[in-house]
Amino acid sequence: MSAQPSTGRLVYRQDLTPDLAIIRIQPSDGSPVPDFRPGQFVTLGLKLEGEDKVTNRAYSLASPPEEKRHFELYIKWAQEPVPGKFTSALFNMKQGDELYWRKPAGAFTIEDKKPDGSPDERDMVLVASGTGLAPFVSYAMHLRAAGSKRKIAVLHGARSASELGYRELFEKMQNGNFVYLPTVSRPKEPGSEGWKGHTGRVESLLIPNGGMSELEKALGHRVTPENSSFYICGYSGTIDSVISILQPLGFVSNRNKRKDGSFDVKVETYG
Repeated sequence: MSAQPSTGRLVYRQDLTPDLAIIRIQPSDGSPVPDFRPGQFVTLGLKLEGEDKVTNRAYSLASPPEEKRHFELYIKWAQEPVPGKFTSALFNMKQGDELYWRKPAGAFTIEDKKPDGSPDERDMVLVASGTGLAPFVSYAMHLRAAGSKRKIAVLHGARSASELGYRELFEKMQNGNFVYLPTVSRPKEPGSEGWKGHTGRVESLLIPNGGMSELEKALGHRVTPENSSFYICGYSGTIDSVISILQPLGFVSNRNKRKDGSFDVKVETYG
């Protein structure tokens, strides 16, 4: 982290639900957003009511590094077991209000080379639950901007359809090289009226159904460590469930790399 935090101001907010929002933070001095790598996080700082010191929280960046006007964040207002002080303060901010931020950092970035230095051209399967989607928005937009030819599949699980952040963006991005598979775990909730897509937790998209999983049907082939790499971001339960499905197929995570340093699954716990 940098020694001194910078100041920023809230310049945009889109409320998807009462406790889920997309916000943008702009450096107060008008300077461009510093360089960072997709998948990194920015640390925000706020003075909370009744506290003298600044409290800091890290949030994955949803904006790509090519976006120099602002940081974009995809944030859930923590309500359980009790409302989170920091996210409560963040959700109470109005446009123009100021806060602190520190230069982006973090290692949950795209692996574009194998341990031997050769390019990693495998399909990228990005599996997210809830706001764990944020780094994958940055991944997808950056790879599109860079003209990457790698095939990308985004799998996103949310409670209701109204919590499928960035759904419109990803639906527009779908083409031969980009697959979007959203699923909702509570299809009968009010926020899911009219939902006709997949239901169940996000890991259900990886379980064979009629010979192939929904992911494999969308990609048009079986997934193997030779043709696919996985990135998982979300609740620890989601990560554990996905790894338990992939391990029997020969996939190895970065938590337990092979002797040569190679791995096929990169994980980040979120929320």
